[in-house]
Amino acid sequence: MLQHDGVTEHVEPQADRPKMPDGYGVPKTSEGLLPWSHVSEMMSAAINYWIGTTRPDGRPHAVPLWGVWVGERFYFEGGPDTRRGRNLEANPAVVVHIERGDDVVILEGTAGQIENPDSALTEQLAKAFGAKYGPKYDYHPKPDSWQGGGLYVVHHSLVLAWTRFPQDCTRWRFSRGATP
Repeated sequence: MLQHDGVTEHVEPQADRPKMPDGYGVPKTSEGLLPWSHVSEMMSAAINYWIGTTRPDGRPHAVPLWGVWVGERFYFEGGPDTRRGRNLEANPAVVVHIERGDDVVILEGTAGQIENPDSALTEQLAKAFGAKYGPKYDYHPKPDSWQGGGLYVVHHSLVLAWTRFPQDCTRWRFSRGATP
């Protein structure tokens, strides 16, 4: 997002090819790269996500969870006493993957707990969680559900996606904390 004269406009992040060994067949040209809108659509539509964190002793930990894609960011819930919460407290590095193996979106970055989110954000997130999970799972969080903790945001620094590997394998890189 760029802000110019008080107007916010969406700027598509720059896409390129991930670096992989030659035998994988990833094209050398930019022809066929996926648009950023593909990532946004897939992250918005997914119901379950896998999140990978690292335990304080260095062992990996993965768990499926619910989340929402709002404002080009991924938000998820969980108490600070959960395994993922304790892991993120010790090491904020995280990977998030939608629950699909044929149409892939992977976010790498850091996750942080939002201790006291502002009311505009919590209203937006409560609506997003309710719209996504309420009809099937009867889940309707209240905007004040996350006061004092339990809400996390992922600040992605690298995103990978593909629908037909290796032909459309696409990578986006971001500065720390940047939003597309």
